[in-house]
Amino acid sequence: MTDALLWQKSSFSGGGDGNTCIELAAAPDHIHLRESEAPTTELTTATTPLGHLIRGLKSGQFRTTG
Repeated sequence: MTDALLWQKSSFSGGGDGNTCIELAAAPDHIHLRESEAPTTELTTATTPLGHLIRGLKSGQFRTTG
């Protein structure tokens, strides 16, 4: 049997009960992400690649010019 995930909403969601939030749940080696509007669909990733993505986004590595 697997343990239930503890889902948390983004602090940028305003803390309401609306369905326009990104939620995440941490497991020992993975992070689970879902949109509150579609909670049955989850994206699961390992913590290291997600950390690399977040650092790249914060540093502007993925900005495009147009």
